[in-house]
Amino acid sequence: LKGRVAERDARVLASATHAGLVCLGKTQMTELAFSGLGLNPVTASPPCVNDEEAVSGGSSSGAATSVAFGLAAAGIGSDTGGSVRVPSVWNDLVGLKTVAGRLSLEGVVPLCARFDTVGPLCRTVEDAGLLLAVMENGKAADLRGATLKGARLAVLKTSAFDNLRDAPRAAFQSAVERLASAGAAVQEIELKCVSDAMSLSGQLFAPEAYGTWRHLIEANPEAMYAPVRERFQSGANTSAPDFVAAWQALDRHRAEYADATAGFDALILPTCPITPPKIAAVTEDHDFFTSENLLALQNTRIGNLMGLAGLTLPTGVPSCGILFQG
Repeated sequence: LKGRVAERDARVLASATHAGLVCLGKTQMTELAFSGLGLNPVTASPPCVNDEEAVSGGSSSGAATSVAFGLAAAGIGSDTGGSVRVPSVWNDLVGLKTVAGRLSLEGVVPLCARFDTVGPLCRTVEDAGLLLAVMENGKAADLRGATLKGARLAVLKTSAFDNLRDAPRAAFQSAVERLASAGAAVQEIELKCVSDAMSLSGQLFAPEAYGTWRHLIEANPEAMYAPVRERFQSGANTSAPDFVAAWQALDRHRAEYADATAGFDALILPTCPITPPKIAAVTEDHDFFTSENLLALQNTRIGNLMGLAGLTLPTGVPSCGILFQG
């Protein structure tokens, strides 16, 4: 998109500007927002605040690091499979994935329109509430008197604990213990509809992303970082009937999820099963880039598939977070 200049601001930015916020600029990110690592060797890869040799998470990488390094008070990012929450967790921020349709996508560069959302990346929950309010031209939630006493939380075991590494596991367990100590009722839950939905990912995300951008990608394929380009191009292998059938199946899984979780205030899970890998390692090893990218988005993608809101909070362990889905 080099040289592309928008004719007007996106709706969320225009609303924030009208409320008095000042836009400092656009930040670096993975090309067309299609990676969870935040790596972009073509231009630049913002570093993780906890390890400047590691990736910062994507795709809203520059938005997160600008906040984490103290360059901005807050950031605005998009989240299609985890692009607000992954850079937020790896940089010890609060990241909010909104429900699709909560915030306007008018003027937002699309990736997969059916999954795309916009959300804030901030230092605190209060800041996230304030930024959400100005982006939607509304009123921030009143957090005074908030308590966990009586809150009903379920630990989502299905898929969310696959490939979970030691540091995120320990951080999550510690966070759950603190939630229980604060008065929340916590129980574990298994949901087959989650694993069934996860198996549809390859038929849903890449086909829509490639269908949206193939004209630009194929006109100049060498301009895009090869692993990202290949992820887009994998979408060409899904037929139209398979794409339609996958969406029909996903709608059924969403209904099953809604029924099974109606009695809880939120489902909780580790935000990300891994911590940020080194920039050099994912740059030098194509297979490692692919495997780490899939793992980075493993847990956050559940919320996009199920059409949920998701709030990631720092646990106190660097680059390890807890995700609340509602």
